[in-house]
Amino acid sequence: MFNTVFPKIHKEGYKFLAISILITFLTLLFSNFLGFILIVITIWVYYFFRDPERFSINDDTFLVSPADGLITDISERSGPEELRLENTTYTKVSIFMNIFNCHVNRVPTSGKVEEIYYKPGKFLNASLDKASEENERNYFKIKSVSNNEEIIIVQIAGLIARRIVCDVEQGQDLKQGNRIGMIRFGSRVDVYFKNKKVLAKLGQNVVSGESLIASE
Repeated sequence: MFNTVFPKIHKEGYKFLAISILITFLTLLFSNFLGFILIVITIWVYYFFRDPERFSINDDTFLVSPADGLITDISERSGPEELRLENTTYTKVSIFMNIFNCHVNRVPTSGKVEEIYYKPGKFLNASLDKASEENERNYFKIKSVSNNEEIIIVQIAGLIARRIVCDVEQGQDLKQGNRIGMIRFGSRVDVYFKNKKVLAKLGQNVVSGESLIASE
């Protein structure tokens, strides 16, 4: 119960929480009203950076969601040209994270990180399709252990976000549901895959590391 009410937070959150607490304390010295508003903001900062434990199915014939949020797109697309995959067709599932979702991202299936590519960019609304091409983003190419196929994960910064945090390294072996990083303050995650049946539905709310989005 305690961990539900007070979940642990991602390491990126400590400095933001400390700054928010300090500003709130100083503001309370001269304004209770403004101090109350900042208390609410401080609570939001704490919960924004929450990093709860998640329990994956531990079956690599399924893909679990890499992010909490709303599925906004399911379509057939060319792979990212940044990874030289523009001539390959994938199924792409996009998950939009609003400012109240948990922003820690997880790997959909067990595998090896074959490539990580970071690209700086603009800060358009992450729900817009062109954000995939113009916003700050980070690409992961994962070689799945179940069938040796490539799974592509793209972290896309949002309208307010200013930094994508990567918690893994190229060559690292990951288990399904392991954390790969987070995006600060509003964002989107795209996942590309082939030869799988899509289980997710457009408009569905999914949970990172737990919700099933595709199967072999």
